[in-house]
Amino acid sequence: MQNGEIKALFVDFYGTIVHEDGEVIKKITDIIQKTGVVEDKSEIDSFWWKDFQTMFQNSYGDTFETQRALEEKSLEHTLAKFQSTANAKELSNLMFEHWVKPPIFEDSKEFFEKSPVPIYIVSNIDTDDINRAIEYHNLKPAGVFTSEDARAYKPRSELFELALKKTGLVPEEVIHIGDSISSDVKGASALGINTLWLNRFGKKIPEGVRSISTLIESFDFIEN
Repeated sequence: MQNGEIKALFVDFYGTIVHEDGEVIKKITDIIQKTGVVEDKSEIDSFWWKDFQTMFQNSYGDTFETQRALEEKSLEHTLAKFQSTANAKELSNLMFEHWVKPPIFEDSKEFFEKSPVPIYIVSNIDTDDINRAIEYHNLKPAGVFTSEDARAYKPRSELFELALKKTGLVPEEVIHIGDSISSDVKGASALGINTLWLNRFGKKIPEGVRSISTLIESFDFIEN
């Protein structure tokens, strides 16, 4: 960590505070396989992910589109690719039913209750959806900053810059915690923000990356 007093935590949400969408993704790919023309289901996952990521990475500023819009478009492309008769909007709605009522990790509520500094959520998601999820779990962050607010997605700098500007903090005063090396660790580090990789599942830790296995462990990195 850089020298200096840590005054706040910036924290990713999906995959960090609450569970990702692995189960609903599996359900959707099963539907596409059953209604389309494909032998290996992994082909669906691969095409869908690459298509979404391409649009995602090019969505910023004047070209910005919400997560809901991008997900529905990527599903439309995937259904066409595999000649599926499923409905893209219906499949997209399955995903967002998860996003607004996601299962929460066991340590998350204690993390919010016991943090010695304010916690701000910094997330690649639409504002209304994350606000509904936060309300669903009765969490009390000091603030919420989304890709929709910044009109750009992590790992681009705009969302982190927005959070810093709105909180009046400088990078040395913040630790950003997230489960993604590319979006969270690399994105925040590029601006000089301290980072902690939340490695809940015992993955191999890349060289030079500071990691924790639970959110509570982050308190050890805050100088009182």
